[in-house]
Amino acid sequence: MDLTAAKSSHIPGRPHPMVGIAIVALIAIAGLFYVKWSPYYARAFAAAANHAIGKSILMGTDAAAPAPSWDAAVGYALAYGKAIWQAMVLGLLLGSAIQALLPVTWVARLLGRTGFGSVLAGGLLSLPGMMCTCCAAPVVMGLRRQQAAPGAAMAFWLGNTVLNPATLVFIGFVLGWQWTGLRLALGLVMVLGLGLLANRVSPMPDQATALLALQAEAEAEAQNPFVRWLKILGRMAVRLIPEYVVIVLALGAARAWLFPAIGPEIGNQFIWIAAFAIAGTLFVIPTAGEVPIIQAMLSLGMGVGPAGALLMTLPPVSLPSIAMLHRSFPQKALAAVIAGVVLLGIVGGYLAVALF
Repeated sequence: MDLTAAKSSHIPGRPHPMVGIAIVALIAIAGLFYVKWSPYYARAFAAAANHAIGKSILMGTDAAAPAPSWDAAVGYALAYGKAIWQAMVLGLLLGSAIQALLPVTWVARLLGRTGFGSVLAGGLLSLPGMMCTCCAAPVVMGLRRQQAAPGAAMAFWLGNTVLNPATLVFIGFVLGWQWTGLRLALGLVMVLGLGLLANRVSPMPDQATALLALQAEAEAEAQNPFVRWLKILGRMAVRLIPEYVVIVLALGAARAWLFPAIGPEIGNQFIWIAAFAIAGTLFVIPTAGEVPIIQAMLSLGMGVGPAGALLMTLPPVSLPSIAMLHRSFPQKALAAVIAGVVLLGIVGGYLAVALF
């Protein structure tokens, strides 16, 4: 795709583009080290020693989630917010900085094509992020705004969760390395396959024209690009956070409906595998939250089939993250990916039954 029509030239009187690039890189590296890399490094040793990484955020040590109520909603929202707020702040900072500080054509040159290479690049770029689906969403918004192809942005979004290197290690130490193998194998299919699917079902606009419009918009704004960054950050926060909080509260209240009392009666029948695949796709958890959830459910006698379904569906998408990104992807692409996640969850459930 020809991007030569859109050039990222230095505008007199404004900071050199390399300044913006350096700031985005600094935010990403310092932020991820503080929020993700350093804590997860220490947590991996705890997982190896204890074969656990904490209690289930879904139901604690009980066999069932609390009945729907305002207390259940607020309790879950507070526990979830405490676990992810730093990563959400980082996601908002990065998502807005990508739009305001990077040269207009950078993202499109790396992630703007619709072939396998661009999808693979999006998946590889996700590996250091290790964010939950909602915290990665603002970054995905920024990438799509800067003309990343749907498939590359989708691979980045899904890869943050299902290919998270730290979570793969936690799964191995807590659940067993066979579960890590299952997650990795189906995770690669999910990230690359659904990325390619998103490109196939998405109409592709004239990218060069879109980039020219973005460049004209940036040049027309007289303010310093750092002021523009703050304005974009404010707009993203005002748009995303209220709906995000409302949906998390609703899901926290509805836990008992999505996940019934856990016990041996929840076996490896199709109805349970499919039900847990759908519930896992809708529900929202912090990074690696699926590990103690599945550990607790297995200890209560639940079958490995529903556990395999949750392994593949709890992390990658959720109602809040879908709401956050519903304007960033064509509706057909989002629907196809949601259906693909559910289907791979069911496949994961049956593979768990066959292999474990």
